[in-house]
Amino acid sequence: MSATASASALGLDDPAHRPGGDPLRRGGIAIHADRLEVRHGSKVVWSNAGFDVRSGEFVALIGPNGAGKTTLFRMLLGLHYPSAGELTVLGAPPRRGNPRIGYVPQRHSIDEDTHLACETLVRLAYPGDRWGPDGRFPALRWGPRVRLGPERAAAARALADVGATELAAKPLGSLSGGELQRVFLAEALVGDPEMLLLDEPLSNLDLRRSRELVETIHGLVRSRGVTTLLVAHDINPMVKCLDKVIYIANGQVATGRPEEVLTSESLTALYGVRVEVLHDSRGNLVIVGGEDDRGEEGG
Repeated sequence: MSATASASALGLDDPAHRPGGDPLRRGGIAIHADRLEVRHGSKVVWSNAGFDVRSGEFVALIGPNGAGKTTLFRMLLGLHYPSAGELTVLGAPPRRGNPRIGYVPQRHSIDEDTHLACETLVRLAYPGDRWGPDGRFPALRWGPRVRLGPERAAAARALADVGATELAAKPLGSLSGGELQRVFLAEALVGDPEMLLLDEPLSNLDLRRSRELVETIHGLVRSRGVTTLLVAHDINPMVKCLDKVIYIANGQVATGRPEEVLTSESLTALYGVRVEVLHDSRGNLVIVGGEDDRGEEGG
């Protein structure tokens, strides 16, 4: 497989490869990249990348540290521009503050003295005209009769969808790492986005909680039809749920179904040195060689 193999060349346009979900959000191209090049100053991070992500797909973005995974997210969010090539998101060039995209950035722990309630955090992320001129909902006038019904209903639904209803009244500072990630996910969902970008949400979670969060995310992909890209170091908790993998390494990008990309042959071609993809007795993947020889996926 070519390190810049396109989705169509791999047969990923076939509906048989797509799981269920909201049919109104499936079938089109959510992200299109053609001959994409990324630079930081004079350094080329990766180049000649071409791939498509279809609406409603669950995609893992993996690769060694510094390969350009977060940079791709920044481009999708309109915060970083490619130095060459074409990139479209939801049928248009990327732009800042796109309400059709929900984003969960890398986060550090919340101070235990943070008393803001989880429901309040999620509700404050609800888009509306009173937050600015580009809101999607009718204007509300502040005053004694201001109505918060739509915000509260949306926050309640988002918290329920991520299995965090019981956390609504709890202060952020009292939550565990896994609970915080669920609340941050609800925060990104409250505006009913068409796309989710999740930057290392599994970091600092143990294997059980990682699998539980992946199951929650996969459920959202299927029930809401929301296109989801997730940056991860370890692909094992999610490999059985994925539609596609985008693997960035050695200045190149490989895309395809997990069983096509995560092979010794394809990763050897990507890195330019011998890489072995091994399987343990439980079916977990271990990648040995390349730029990161730590026994985990992507480093």
